[in-house]
Amino acid sequence: MTLAVWVCFVAVPLAAAPPLSLREAVAEALARHPVLAAGAERVRASEALRLQAALRPNPRLFIQLENLRAYGAPGFSYGRDADSYLYVSQVFETGAKRERRVEAAAVTLRRAELERELLRRQIAARVKQAYWAAAGAQRQLEILLETGQTFRQVVEYHELRVREGAMAEADLLRVRLEGERLAIAANGAALEAERTRIQLFREMGRTEFPPVDFADPLEDPAPAPVVVDVAAALESRPEMQLARLAVEQARANLRLAEAHSRPDLDVLFGYKRTAGFNTLLGGVQWNLPVLNRNQGNIAAALAEVRAAESSLAATEALIRAEVRTAAVEYEARRRQLAESLRALREHAAESARIAQAAYREGGTDLLRLLDAERVRLETETLYYRTLAEYRQSAAALEAALGVEP
Repeated sequence: MTLAVWVCFVAVPLAAAPPLSLREAVAEALARHPVLAAGAERVRASEALRLQAALRPNPRLFIQLENLRAYGAPGFSYGRDADSYLYVSQVFETGAKRERRVEAAAVTLRRAELERELLRRQIAARVKQAYWAAAGAQRQLEILLETGQTFRQVVEYHELRVREGAMAEADLLRVRLEGERLAIAANGAALEAERTRIQLFREMGRTEFPPVDFADPLEDPAPAPVVVDVAAALESRPEMQLARLAVEQARANLRLAEAHSRPDLDVLFGYKRTAGFNTLLGGVQWNLPVLNRNQGNIAAALAEVRAAESSLAATEALIRAEVRTAAVEYEARRRQLAESLRALREHAAESARIAQAAYREGGTDLLRLLDAERVRLETETLYYRTLAEYRQSAAALEAALGVEP
C-alpha cells in the first residue's frame, strides 16, 4: 500500500470518531462493568448470610405414642393401655454463639464491600492506564499521518524535478524508499492504536470497539512534583483495609470456634397420658464435653490469625514499595519531559527546518534532508510516547496513594 493510499485510508475514521474524556471513560467503567455487578451480588449474599447468622434455633414439636398393640389378652384399650406424649423442645445456645456468628458474618460483609471497592479502584486504574496508552498511540499515528501527507508533497516535487531533468533519478528512489518506510511505520502505529483502543474498551467493560477521539490532551500544562504521604496511603488503600479486616475476621472466627466448644442446653416440656392419667413431663439435655471440645477448629483458627497478621505485614511492605516505585517513576518522567525532551523536540524541529531551507537553496544534499526529517519524526514520536508514559505514571501514583477514582 502506497503512502498516499494509506493516509487516506486511516485519516477518515480518525476524523469521524466521537470524543471521549478520561472522566467519561472511568465513569462508564464504574457504572457498567460486569465485574462490579458481580461484586455487588457478593455483597448482597453476605448481607443474607449475616441475616441468617442472627436467627435463633427453631423449637421442635414431638408427638409420640407408645404401647400400642393389635392383639393379646386382655383386649387393648387405648385410654388405659397406651402412653401418649405431646411436648416441645428448645435449644438454648451457650457461650454467646449467636453473637459470635453475627460478629463473624458482619466482618464477612464488610470484607465483601471492601473487595468491591478494591475492584472499583483497580478498574479505574486500569482504565486510566489504557486511556493514556491509547491516546499516546493515536497521537503518534497522527504525527506519522501528518508527516506522510507532507512527505507525499516532497515525493511529488522530486518526481517533477526528475521529469524536468533537474535531479538524478537515484535521489527520487531514495525519497520513495523513505516514503515506503514511513508507510510501514504508519502501518505499525495504526495497529498499535487499534490494539490499545480495543484494550481501553475492554477495561471499560464494553463489548463493542468503535473509533474514538481522545478529548483529554496528553500535554500537562503544569507538571509538578508530588508530595508522597505513605501514612495516608496506608490508611486509604483498600488492600491495607482488607488485610486489617482479615486479621479481625480471623479473630472473630477464633472466638466463634471457642464458643462452639461449650455444649448447648436442650430443654423439653410437655404433656403425657399414661394408664389413664394426664401428667406433665420435662427434661434437660446437653452434651458432655469429654472427647470433642472443638480443639481442631480452635487450633486452625489460631493458625489463621497468625497467617492474617503475617499477610498484614506483607501488604504494608508491598504498599510502601509500590508508593516508592510509583513516585520515582513519576518524578523521572516529569523531569525527562521538563529538562530534556521539550528542548530536544524544539532542536529537532529547528534542525529539520534549516535542512529544508538549505536543500531548497541547494546548500545541502538529499541525505542530510532525509536524516533531519527522520530525527524530527523520531523525536516527535518519542516525545508523545513519553507524554503517555508520564500520564500513566501519574495515574499509577494516584492508585498507589489510594486516591479516589
